[in-house]
This record gives sequence, structure tokens and C-alpha cells, in this order.
Amino acid sequence: MPDQVDRIAVTLIATPIAMKRSQGSGSIARAVKRVILQLRTRDGIEGLGEAQAWEPFGGTAEATAAAIDLYLRPVLQGADPSAISATMAGCDRALAGHPEAKAAIEMALFDILGKRLGVPVHALLGGAVREAIPLSFSIADPDFSADLDRARAMVETGHRIFKMKTGFLSPAEDFSRFERLREAVPQADIRIDYNQGLSVIEAPAVLRGIAALKPGFIEQPIPRGHERALAELSAMLDVPVLADESIFDAADMLRCAAERWADAASIKLMKTGGILKARRIAAIAEAAGIPCYGGTLWEGGIALAAAAHLIAATENISLGCEFYMPRYAMLADIVQQGLVIENGAVTVPAAPGLGMALDAGAFKRQTEQAR
Repeated sequence: MPDQVDRIAVTLIATPIAMKRSQGSGSIARAVKRVILQLRTRDGIEGLGEAQAWEPFGGTAEATAAAIDLYLRPVLQGADPSAISATMAGCDRALAGHPEAKAAIEMALFDILGKRLGVPVHALLGGAVREAIPLSFSIADPDFSADLDRARAMVETGHRIFKMKTGFLSPAEDFSRFERLREAVPQADIRIDYNQGLSVIEAPAVLRGIAALKPGFIEQPIPRGHERALAELSAMLDVPVLADESIFDAADMLRCAAERWADAASIKLMKTGGILKARRIAAIAEAAGIPCYGGTLWEGGIALAAAAHLIAATENISLGCEFYMPRYAMLADIVQQGLVIENGAVTVPAAPGLGMALDAGAFKRQTEQAR
């Protein structure tokens, strides 16, 4: 008889952060809320999952916790943890949307299967094509001088990619910030992320100006829903444009490829609903010659480990990742040992499953509600 999911725990936590972070679609200060999922099987194997929903992206942590506890719990209770595709199809039938909740469930199931077989999650996806992922750090502190100091220090330890958040200040201020950052870290690949912060009418003039400064790419300059205009901007500029909020699922990626909305795409587990759906997006992008980037919302070590396994096993997610939050922005995560960052790159975990274990003390201190 196959093993079965026997116990399900859903916990809402609040993680304090070290500094305010500003971007085109809003700011984050003081703390970020996350949902931690613990699945335990009858054989005693525990799988961990994590969801992080951000209001400007369309979700909340409270709604995510309720989605798992009230609507997806019946799908999980008694499920064979190795039947991941069937279980996730059941989740889709039971509840539309809520990709963050589904991503947490899927990674917990992968964690259980990897632990049962004694292999890391990336081995379940065909094996690793890379053992380290270049790390991008986002320049988003309203205290720009503090971020310049961080960037200089990070370059000394091997970091070579920075992404400057824009769209919450005037274009002139953004141009000035970019030039100051370039002067501070001249050897770095500096990218730009508007997080939908420009209007369609102002974008052409603003982006011509920022493109003249030669950023590595320009991410999601205008809001989702204006993909025809995004395609026109991509064709107009000689700097690559990366789509983020415009691409949530495989259908979005198929349209992006067919209509050439952008030159690159950001893949986030919290957008896609999990590793399996993320790989569908990456496969469509690869067929169209569109490279991908490992994005995040505000996940911690559990979800970022899942994303690292995804990138490790998916060749076309080749533009690096932004998995810096637990190390550089959170005051404390709730895992014993987070992702290892060395020489400006994230080391892909090699332990069975996701390779993460809860820090019981930190988990208890950050708990707001347990279901």
C-alpha cells in the first residue's frame, strides 16, 4: 500500500525585515507575511512548503492560508505523496487560482518524495545542469546611499549582478540613481525593474533615456494587460525587455512567444503555481529562443530552495536569480540553514528533498496563526 498524507499543518507567519523596500508597484516595510505548510505521511516523512502572496500581485497571505486549510486540505488528506501530478490536478479542480497555495503544496510533496528516495528535488526533475546560480541583488532601499554601500561590499565578495528598482521616483531621479550605481560598481551587470511603474503613454520617452545607459535588461516597464504596447516597446529598444507580471502561466508564455511581447521572461513559483507548471513555461520560452530569469516575491528558504532546484534542472532559466531575501533583507528566516551564497552565486542544495529543515525557535517566534 502506498504511503499517504496523514497530517497537514498550515501556519501563517510574519517575518521582520531589515529595511524598507520600494518599487514601482508599492513598498514593503517592517515585516512580510508567509504561509508555511507541513505535510507528514503515515510513514513519518515530513515535507515542507512555503507560500508568499503580495497584495499588488493579486493575493494575500491570509487568503492563501485559508485556501490550503479549507479548500485544498480535502485533496491532500490521504493522498499518495508520490502522485504529484495527480494531486496537483485535483487541487486545480477543487479551487481556481491561488497559485501561491498550490506552489507550497507541490514543493512539500516533492520534498517528501526526495526524502523517501534519498535524492535532491532536482534529481527528480532530470538532474542538474548547473550547481550554482548567479545571484542578483535588488537596489530598492529608499536610502539609496545605504544600497550603494551594500553593493560595493557585495562586489568585494564576488557579486556581479544588481537590479535597480525604478518607477517610484521621477525619471530624472532614476537616471541619476543608475549613473551613481554604475560609478559605484562599474564591473557589474546592472538591470532595471519598473514593476509596471510606467504608464503606456510615458514609457517610450522614459525607456529611450534609460536604454541609453545600457542596462542589462529592462523588466516589466508597463502594467499587465498592455502586452501589445509591451511588444512595441521591445521592438523599439536595443536593450532586452523582460516580462514579469505579464506572464503567469503557459498560455501567457505562448502568447508572449507568438506576439514577441519581450526578449526574456521572469519565472516565479508563486505566479506559476509550482515547479511542474514553471517548467512548461520554460519549455515554451526555450522553443521560442526566449531565456528566463528566476524571480521571487518575498519567499524564504523553503520556497527559494524549491526554485533553486527548478533552475538547477532547467537549462533555459539562464539569467540568474534574485534569491537574496533571507540573507540580505530578512532579519531572520525560519530554517536552520538557508541557501548557501558564495562568490555571488546560490549553491544548489544537494541534500535529499528540498534540503531545508525548520528552526523550531524562529518558527515559533514568527507564528501568527496555526491551523
